[in-house]
Amino acid sequence: MSQNNAEKKRYYEPAPQDIDVENFKKVVTSRRSVRKFTDKAIPAEVLDECLDLALLAPNSSNLQPWTFYVVQSAAKKKQLVKACLNQLAAKTASELIVCVARTDRLDEMAKMNITEFPFPEAPATVQKYYRFIPYNYKTGYFNALGNFKKVAFKVARQFDKQLPVTAFNPADAKLWASKTTALACENLVLALCAYGFDSCMMEGFDEPLVCKILNLNNQQYPVMVIAAGERAEDGVFFPQYRFDRNLFIQKV
Repeated sequence: MSQNNAEKKRYYEPAPQDIDVENFKKVVTSRRSVRKFTDKAIPAEVLDECLDLALLAPNSSNLQPWTFYVVQSAAKKKQLVKACLNQLAAKTASELIVCVARTDRLDEMAKMNITEFPFPEAPATVQKYYRFIPYNYKTGYFNALGNFKKVAFKVARQFDKQLPVTAFNPADAKLWASKTTALACENLVLALCAYGFDSCMMEGFDEPLVCKILNLNNQQYPVMVIAAGERAEDGVFFPQYRFDRNLFIQKV
């Protein structure tokens, strides 16, 4: 068989071995929302490692629609504490990280998936996919593209077509980016916990003020502010509890 006709070898990645399940459980079960931190700083190399682990979170089409703002300016940090309603977690944290979902870099991220593909050249199917996929989340000026997609999808479903989730309006695009960013946030707080530091994922903040502090545009959405640091002795206010699992897990 000639080389041209030879079947191309597929990429295979073996499943990881010897993962320590008990240590993983320990990280998950010991993560708490800490409301008060000590004065101990998180070493820069530890924070960088945790942020790198956050960026490995699963995300739709590898478009990575997020930015993590590590607020280190004393002036901005003071403003951010105020924007976080002066919560104790924000006031005592060693680090404040604003986790922002973005829908303004779809074309850029799609192109990078082609130019930075881990093989010498992205396959034709991959290139075709990334030329198309940004339109799945774009809505266009005055929502023109979103309205067109809404009508097209409605017609297609009349013919029993199975169609993917798409954005029909800016709120849909924001939701898509926010869901993906939240996955990275979870990676971040678990990584901090594994390194012996704690966190508080705060949704209680003045969103317009946060956007002003960071000079965000109207396609950049603060999902949460993560306060991080070493847990104070009295940093956890209540024991952890959850409701009956049968309320949340359904087998169908």
